[in-house]
Amino acid sequence: MTARTRRVWTLAPSRFAVLSRGRARLAWLALLVLLLASLTALSVPSLTGDGDAAARTADRMTDIGLYERVVASMKGGDPYYVAASDAMRAGGYPLHPFLTMRLPALAAVEAALPGWASIGLLLALAALTAVAWASRVGATLTGLFPRAVMVLLLAASMLAFFQPGLVLFHEVWAGLLVALSLALRRPGRALEAIALGFAAMLIRETAALYVVVMLIFAWGEDRRGEALGWGVALLLFGGVLGLHAHAVAGVTGPLDPHSAGWAAFNGPGFFVRALVTATALQALPIVAGALLVALALFGWASWDDPLGLRMFALLIAYGTVIALFARLDNFYWALMIAPAALLGLVFLPDALTDLWHRALDRRRITVTTVTP
Repeated sequence: MTARTRRVWTLAPSRFAVLSRGRARLAWLALLVLLLASLTALSVPSLTGDGDAAARTADRMTDIGLYERVVASMKGGDPYYVAASDAMRAGGYPLHPFLTMRLPALAAVEAALPGWASIGLLLALAALTAVAWASRVGATLTGLFPRAVMVLLLAASMLAFFQPGLVLFHEVWAGLLVALSLALRRPGRALEAIALGFAAMLIRETAALYVVVMLIFAWGEDRRGEALGWGVALLLFGGVLGLHAHAVAGVTGPLDPHSAGWAAFNGPGFFVRALVTATALQALPIVAGALLVALALFGWASWDDPLGLRMFALLIAYGTVIALFARLDNFYWALMIAPAALLGLVFLPDALTDLWHRALDRRRITVTTVTP
């Protein structure tokens, strides 16, 4: 039986279709380890704001409230850094190091636009991102049913990004820009992707990790022009970050509170739980949600396409950073890679089918010597 006749949902074989029997069995083992690792999310407390989390935030301003106050002060005539430092002090937020204060780009746009225009812009960006991903992934699928499943998975991934109440949340905008950048990038056509990646960094500095991943891939594929573009974007952002640090230093003093730091080491289970919380999987029992996150990762790894490998690497990169450095109240970092995360599940049927057949492959080559 050939790989072509075994197609389930995709037009082309998965990355696993060419594995030897031994490597296919190792892939099954890797999947088992991944599923077991995802279940460490059960040891992570709920991140949805109940219980202890509610007690910790009862006496302080929420992040959304902080951003609302900053934008309102800017509309009243205050410069960004004065408005942000005053609002952070009022809310009991730390002002050191300078990265505790968000970059001014999003607040400046929000202050210049009426509220309805900001919401309309967010919804338009979310819709464009959804269409871009549906186009890229849908072109690899066969039939209506796989495409219907793809649409449901995309909706589940992007649940938070269509909520007007999160219009001031930096990760929502930056996550959409990262996702759109990744979907639009093509071999030999990366300028739009680089520009969107740069815009994402101006809104949330953690988007720099995405640009680094894309730079590594471009360099590894010997695409020097594209690698140069990503590198220039990083250099420009470094300059912006330096100016931001200088501006923050001008409105803060030694008595302002310091951050508790970002070396929490909450482990991979925290990343899994954060991604569950950032998507519609939060409506499921945590066991089901955690296993689906692991399977989505495996699905991305199986897609034999440069986009699939980049998405898998991006999930691993952000997952590592969240597992090592994010505190429990930083779970929203997962929004940076949430918009397309669950789409990996659409590649799972073909991945498992190919692995099953490759692991059971018993074909042998027999050499017969004919003596004249």
